[in-house]
Amino acid sequence: MKLSNMFKKTNRKNYISLADVQMTDSHRNISEGESAAASGKTKDAVPEVPEGLMKKCNACKAAVLAESIRDNYYVCPKCGNYFSVPAMRRISMVVDRGSFQEWDTGLVSGNPLRYKGYEEKVEALREKTRLDEAVITGKAKIGGSDVVIGVCDGRFMMGSMGKVVGEKITRAIERATDEKMPVIIFACSGGARMQEGIHSLMQMAKTSAALKRHHDAGQLYVTVSTNPTTGGVTASFAMLGDIILAEPKALIGFAGPRVIEQTIGQKLPKGFQRSEFLLEHGFVDKIVERPQLRQTLEHIIKLHEKNEKLQEEKVITAAAKSGMKNGKTAGSRRMTAWDRVQLSRKKNRPVGLDYIQNLFTDFIEFHGDRYYKDDPAIVGGIARFHGLPVTVIAQEKGRNTKENIENNFGMPSPDGYRKALRLMKQAEKFGRPVICFVDTPGAFCGLEAEERGQGEAIARNLFEMSGLKVPVLSVVIGEGGSGGALAMAVADEVWMLENSIYSILSPEGFASILWKDSKRASEAAGVMRLTAGDLKKAGVVERVFTEPEDFTAETLTEVTNIMDTCIREFLESRMKLSVEELTERRYERFRRM
Repeated sequence: MKLSNMFKKTNRKNYISLADVQMTDSHRNISEGESAAASGKTKDAVPEVPEGLMKKCNACKAAVLAESIRDNYYVCPKCGNYFSVPAMRRISMVVDRGSFQEWDTGLVSGNPLRYKGYEEKVEALREKTRLDEAVITGKAKIGGSDVVIGVCDGRFMMGSMGKVVGEKITRAIERATDEKMPVIIFACSGGARMQEGIHSLMQMAKTSAALKRHHDAGQLYVTVSTNPTTGGVTASFAMLGDIILAEPKALIGFAGPRVIEQTIGQKLPKGFQRSEFLLEHGFVDKIVERPQLRQTLEHIIKLHEKNEKLQEEKVITAAAKSGMKNGKTAGSRRMTAWDRVQLSRKKNRPVGLDYIQNLFTDFIEFHGDRYYKDDPAIVGGIARFHGLPVTVIAQEKGRNTKENIENNFGMPSPDGYRKALRLMKQAEKFGRPVICFVDTPGAFCGLEAEERGQGEAIARNLFEMSGLKVPVLSVVIGEGGSGGALAMAVADEVWMLENSIYSILSPEGFASILWKDSKRASEAAGVMRLTAGDLKKAGVVERVFTEPEDFTAETLTEVTNIMDTCIREFLESRMKLSVEELTERRYERFRRM
């Protein structure tokens, strides 16, 4: 064959293709005499190479050996661009070798609209792709754990969802519900299939209804959005995951970019509707590079397996045990309330992520409120505490000036509180305890915060946390400012660090409102009784932890060694309670105040 035909061609932009390659005599390095002597050959003849030997990257335009692409997770070794992956190849990349069993082969949808040429097109695609339809479903193992998996294949009518795709996905979800298995779906689709009209549209409702039953049965659903995921697939099963993952730079959206541009008459900004855009706007939990997808899915599945229990108790040093027994409280050091306010705000004081890293293992962070934004002022996800899966959420100020600014100095927006609540409700679904670390001057006060309902977001957290059916523990590790702190502290128990504070608002605000003089903040701090010692005496908090004299991330273990044992005791006692006892005790805790 000729060099111009050596590359497989498709009609899809995101599939591997290569424009015709033209070769001149100078490139061929053949003399005019040699060319003329070649009987029956024209001047523009080119050398022949095996078909499909090389592929062209649409991003960097480099010609790359097809084998090197396949061996590199279908990622361009030159520039890192992602090629589309055939469904069976995708399955082999993420499941345990030899574990996949395909379900529901041979289904056909017919031609409900009697659309001209539709059946012939479907038949031709079946022969070309060796697929029954645009999705493959079945049962497999990932890391030894049983899962139900579905993978869309864009080669078959752009992965569009017609009756067969909807039926196969629905049947797979129903079997997963009956057999109590997690579902993982890789979405790659142009949306609903136009040739099947209203019948295609109904698949959106059908698949979503099946997922609701799977959700109500307490089973895990993970979606992975690949390039592209659009239309009716985005507006149904692709966006309903408990956890939504995405590959880098994947196009994800309801309306296609061209449709949007035609509708609004404007050019869309760069990166619009890409995975990174959706992560920033709160609709994706995590962007995962393709080589890490299998490991990430295995990690998530293991964290959701049932019957996980606390492992053997962590060994506590003699010094730590001594610190636990000596009964030191905030009153054991002679400091004014204002001194403690200043210490709670100290720049090198340990922050939320420091506690997560010291107390937990296997932490995986999830992003977004699923409405508008991901707020970095609140960090949350799943981790293990001595082997037990827990949901961990922390208000995060940041460790340096750059992080302080990125995290808005730990002042959450409504989106942050909604993210926290989403993670708490997810914990409730899977029976995981919730552990919160509180450290905020207060909820962010700004125009955009009010526009998006700061008050409603805080109120909703108080409302929902009061009835969470899993143990909830909150620890004030720095500033506990007003409703912004309380929105993460409606808990079974609230603990404080010795030099943390918890109050109705800042001392500066208190003095300004009541005395019209913010300069009297130090005086206000004493009046407000906001220290850990004051609040322990008042019954507002259950436990106070002493701090090293120089309390930094380097000396944090002196606190977390003790805290570790206390968290274990808390979980062991609370996890023995029935849901009714747990929620009633939490209600009575606040009812007494």
